[in-house]
Amino acid sequence: MNKMLSVYWLVCVSFLLSTSAAVGQGWKAGVARTVITPEQPMWMAGYAARTKPATGKQHELWAKAVVLRDSTGHVTVMVSSDMLGFTQALGKSVRQTLHTRYQLNDADILLNSSHTHSGPVISGALVDIYPIDDTERQKIDAYTAWLEGRIIDLVDRAFKDLEEAKVYADIGVTRFQVNRRNNPAGELHRATELKGPSDHSVSVIKVTNKKGKIKALLFGYACHPTTLDGYEWSGDFPGYAQLALEENHKGTTALFFQGACGDQNPLPRRTVPLARQYGKELAAAVESVLEENQMNELKPILKTAYKEVTLPFSTVPSRADLQEVIRKDGDKTYYSRWAHRLTGQLDQGKSLPTSYPYPLQVWKLGDQLLFSLAGEVLVDYAINLKNRYGWDAIVLGYNNDVMGYIPPVRVLGEGGYEGDTSQRVYGLPAKWDPAIESLIYEACDQLVQEINQ
Repeated sequence: MNKMLSVYWLVCVSFLLSTSAAVGQGWKAGVARTVITPEQPMWMAGYAARTKPATGKQHELWAKAVVLRDSTGHVTVMVSSDMLGFTQALGKSVRQTLHTRYQLNDADILLNSSHTHSGPVISGALVDIYPIDDTERQKIDAYTAWLEGRIIDLVDRAFKDLEEAKVYADIGVTRFQVNRRNNPAGELHRATELKGPSDHSVSVIKVTNKKGKIKALLFGYACHPTTLDGYEWSGDFPGYAQLALEENHKGTTALFFQGACGDQNPLPRRTVPLARQYGKELAAAVESVLEENQMNELKPILKTAYKEVTLPFSTVPSRADLQEVIRKDGDKTYYSRWAHRLTGQLDQGKSLPTSYPYPLQVWKLGDQLLFSLAGEVLVDYAINLKNRYGWDAIVLGYNNDVMGYIPPVRVLGEGGYEGDTSQRVYGLPAKWDPAIESLIYEACDQLVQEINQ
């Protein structure tokens, strides 16, 4: 134990000394990656219709990290991952360890998930929809603990990799995502035009070492990784895009960051060739930015801000409401499991929650603005934030805590899956109150003002 403590404090002291030495210099960047593919068959995340654990893999699942340090010694950590989403518990635990080890705060740590539906279930996520037994739950809990350790080790190695760097940003475009609320998949082949809002931008951040070699490629796009629905581990199209970029740029680490894709699907879908195709299209959009554009070099100044906003739910169900759900469903679907679980909370004398603490971040890398939103954010948020702050702004969803869909007032009024019933998938007690959209924009405005002071 004493030896382990000594090693831990040596790492911390080395980090503090190197941070002090970095003041007055330019960017420093460190990159690392780790395989997070489960080592045994276990349940896959994202679809309630699956009936068995995974049976194989198309390629490895990865978590990857980039550590950036600016000329003042300010440090940020960005983690990408081939998983459905960080839970509140997992995100908080990872961040707390990084707080202690590297003196970072919540504003400086961004944990993004690609939202692939071909990754593993983790503890506490979508607990009502999977028809699993105690044996599978034990596998899930063991995997989640292992995953947390892998992510912490990943960030440790990224810190050890810090070296002089330059950072660039620009935007490309690709168009394989479709607004799924407005364009039924079965009718797409007859459609002469697509309906509903989408964000076709591909955000690209390039990190080079002092010799000009690309060290990391960070890229974002707003589209659900639901091309696949089988029983093989896969990063879906983001996984294939990263593989293509790393093949084209040997020695480079490619990291995908999911955008505001709550209502955006790749269509058509459901085949491996389509997943590969969309991955190639996304990689080609990144390559176009690298080849055609004079990318904007970012000054080595980091500004970060963080806030948790209390988002209210609409009226939570009564015991009678829950019993009616069970009666209508007849214990046939996850609706009944959801209602039984909430009824159990009431039986224990617990009140159902009436709100949720929603985490928000805003970063500024040089002049590049980046919004980090939690949950399954619908595309309206990206469009409206870009209309406010410029279309070169980067808007990411699925960060730090994926607790449910985050619809705008428009979709709450329309109803449907994203606006109403999806909250049962995530185990939330009710759909959101319409006030959430204005609360999120107000918080974003406050954070932007904070980093611009």
